Amino acid sequence: MTGRLRQNLIYGGALTLGFMVSIAASWTSLGVKLDNAAYDWMFVLHPPKPWQPQSILLVIDEQSFSASGGVPGLRKALAETLDRIRPASPRAVAIDVTLADETDPASDLRLEAALRATPNLVLACDLLPNGKGWEDPVPRFKRWAAAIGHVHADPDRLDAITRAIPLEKVAGHDRRWALALEAFRVSRKEFIVESPKDLQVGNVSIPSPQRDGHPMRIRYRPPELEPIPRVSLKQIRDEPALASQFSGKVVFAGITAQMGNQDKLMTPLSDGLNMPGVEIHANAFETIAQQMFLTTAPAWTVISFCAALAAAAGLAFALLAGWQANALAVLLLLTAHALPFLLFGKGTVFPTAAPVSAAWISIVIAAAWRQFVVRRRLATSENQRVRYQEAMHFVTHEMRTPLTAIQGSSELMSRYAMPEEKRKQIAELINSESKRLGRMIEMFLNVERLSAGQMELKQEDFSPRELISICMERARPLADRKQIRMFMEATPEDTIRGDRELMEYAFYNLLTNAIKYSPPQTEVRVFGMRSGERVRIAVKDQGIGMDQKEVRQVFQKFYRTRRAEQSGEVGTGIGLSIVEQIVTQHGGAISVESRPGIGSCFTVDLPVRVTQAFAPARF
Repeated sequence: MTGRLRQNLIYGGALTLGFMVSIAASWTSLGVKLDNAAYDWMFVLHPPKPWQPQSILLVIDEQSFSASGGVPGLRKALAETLDRIRPASPRAVAIDVTLADETDPASDLRLEAALRATPNLVLACDLLPNGKGWEDPVPRFKRWAAAIGHVHADPDRLDAITRAIPLEKVAGHDRRWALALEAFRVSRKEFIVESPKDLQVGNVSIPSPQRDGHPMRIRYRPPELEPIPRVSLKQIRDEPALASQFSGKVVFAGITAQMGNQDKLMTPLSDGLNMPGVEIHANAFETIAQQMFLTTAPAWTVISFCAALAAAAGLAFALLAGWQANALAVLLLLTAHALPFLLFGKGTVFPTAAPVSAAWISIVIAAAWRQFVVRRRLATSENQRVRYQEAMHFVTHEMRTPLTAIQGSSELMSRYAMPEEKRKQIAELINSESKRLGRMIEMFLNVERLSAGQMELKQEDFSPRELISICMERARPLADRKQIRMFMEATPEDTIRGDRELMEYAFYNLLTNAIKYSPPQTEVRVFGMRSGERVRIAVKDQGIGMDQKEVRQVFQKFYRTRRAEQSGEVGTGIGLSIVEQIVTQHGGAISVESRPGIGSCFTVDLPVRVTQAFAPARF
C-alpha cells in the first residue's frame, strides 16, 4: 500500500468516524434538546396561515367552579349547559372530563339525560395507573356516547413540552383513538382507515406513522391570531344568548380552573404560561380540520444529508486550498443550519443537531487534516531540499577531484615537452578520470530517469548466480582491505530477463554497501532460493545495522542513516534509491531486515525466466 493511499484511507476513516459521532451525538439527550429548542424557535417563526376555528371551548373556569358549588355541583351545571347549547346544533361535543365514577344520584341522572339528548357525543377515557387498562366513563354515561377518545397528551420527557399527541393508545388488548381525532371523525360522520404511514378520515389524510402510536405534531394557534373561542359555564348561565356561538362548531368541554384540575401543560408557544388539556385537544382538532400537518423527515434522508455534508467537507479541503476551501466550508455550515429552517416552512420537520454537528465535526477534521498534511509535506519537502543540497554539495566536491586532475594533466601536456612514456601516463589518467566523472553523471541521470519511468530497459537473458559472482569479484579488493570474508551459498541457476548492466549495478551496490558499513574481520553472505515462479536473492552483512524508522526511509533519494554518516564512509544516499527503481522496473521487489549493531539483510525478489536446478557455490 502506497503512502498516499494509506493517507487517503486514514483521512476517509477520520471523516467516517466524525460522521458516525455526529449521528450518535444527535441521538443523545443533548442532541434531542437541541432539536427541540430549534423546533420551538422555528415553530414561532413559521406560523400557519390565518384560519377560522371550527371548534369552541366550553370551559369550567374558577368562576364557573365557584358558581356551581364546587365539585358536587359540576355535573348538574354541565348538564344544564349542554341543554342550553343543544338548540344551536353544534357538530359534535367532546367532553374532556373522565366520568369514571358515580356521585350524587340526582346529579348523575340529570347529566345522563343531558348526554342522551346530545348528538355526536364524544366522552373521554384515560389510562389506568398500571397501564393495563382504561379508566372509562361509567356505563350509564358511556352508552350514550358516539365514541370514546383517550386524553393522553404525552409531553416530552426532557422538557415536559407537549409538541405532539399519540393518535392511538393501547392498554391491554383495547385500543383507543385520541379525543381530538374521534371528535373530528364523529363531526364528519366518517370512519378511520389505518395504514403504516397515515390515517385516513374521509378525504383527510393524516401523515402519522403507525409506530409509537401514530404521533401527530400539533399546530397550535399562534398568539397573533385570536385564540380559539371559549365560553364558560357561568357565562352561558348568565347570558343564554351566548349559546348561539356554538352553532356548527365542535365543542370541547373541560376544566380550566386550577382548583378543580391541574391538567395544564407547556407548549412551544407557552412563554411561561401553561395550556389546559382541553385547549390542547382543541388545537389538535384544528390541526386535523385545517390539515396543517407537520411531517417528520425520514431517517434515511437525514443520514444521507449528513453523509453528503461530511463528504463535501472532505473533498473541499482535499481538492481546494486557501479561501476557496474556507468559502465552501462556510457554505456547508450555512446549508446545515438553514435547511431545517427552510424545510419547516414547507411543513417538514428536519432535525437540526445531526446536520449541524456533522458539518462542524467534518469541517474541523478536514481542516485539521489539511493543516497536518500541508505541514507534513512542507517538512518533507524541506528535509528533501536540505538532503538534496547536501548531496549536490558532495557530488560537486567529488566531481571537483576528477575535473582538477583532468585540467592539471591537460595543462601539463600542453605546456611542457615530456617523454612519450610520461605523456602516455598522463593521457591514461585523463581518460580514467573522465570516465569516473562520466559514471558519476550517469548515476545521477539514471536515478532521475528511473524515477520518471523514462529509462528503457534492455531485454536479455542472464543468470543471477553468474551476475553475482562477477559483482563479488569486483568488490573483493574492497573486502580484502577490511579483511571481510565474502561467501555465496546456495544460489539458484535460474534465468532472469532484463537489463543485465542495470541489475549488475544493483547487486554491486548492495555488496559494496554491505562491505562499506561492516567492521573489519566480519562476513558478507549471499544466498538465494526459488519460490514458485520467483527467485529470492539476499545479501546479508554483520554491519552497523538500522533501526525500524531508518529501515522505512532507506530507499528514499539522498537519505543516509545516522550511523552511516557517523561511520565516515562517503556517499550520496541515492544508491539504494536507484537499486529499488531497477528492481521495480524488472517486476521485482526489494526488502530489508535490520537491527542496530547486528547487521542488515537486503532481499531482492525477481520473476524467473527459465527454471533450472540449484548449484551451491562457495568463495
